[in-house]
Amino acid sequence: MKYVILVSHGTFAPGLQNAVSMLAGSNREDFRSTGLKDGMGSDEFAGHVRECLKGITAEDEILLLGDIVGGSPLTTAANVIAQEGLMGVTSMMGGMNLPLVLSAVLEKDSMDTAELTKMILEESREQIKQFEVECEDAEEDI
Repeated sequence: MKYVILVSHGTFAPGLQNAVSMLAGSNREDFRSTGLKDGMGSDEFAGHVRECLKGITAEDEILLLGDIVGGSPLTTAANVIAQEGLMGVTSMMGGMNLPLVLSAVLEKDSMDTAELTKMILEESREQIKQFEVECEDAEEDI
């Protein structure tokens, strides 16, 4: 099975999981998250990451998404994954957003991980753009 695991500072990852679950279906075994809460030590957070990895074996694949490349949640999760012997089946990315995670969850079983990684990175970059609304000047209504 291919798993998508989100890690972040605060409640960003669990909140993003909640939003994606509204669009892609809830109670998915293949989609998990945890966040590094304010004041939480790295050992405690590592325990939460281990909980997310429960039941995942070297026969599975992991797409690990973090909020910031080089941030504590992603580096701690990477260390735990290495300790569990799962680094060889893990692909990691930082800078997650809703379109990226939604595409990862919906498309993960339709392509190999390398193709999926390339596709979701390109797609998520395209989603970041300025949103403009044209409106008439309020003074014209007076």
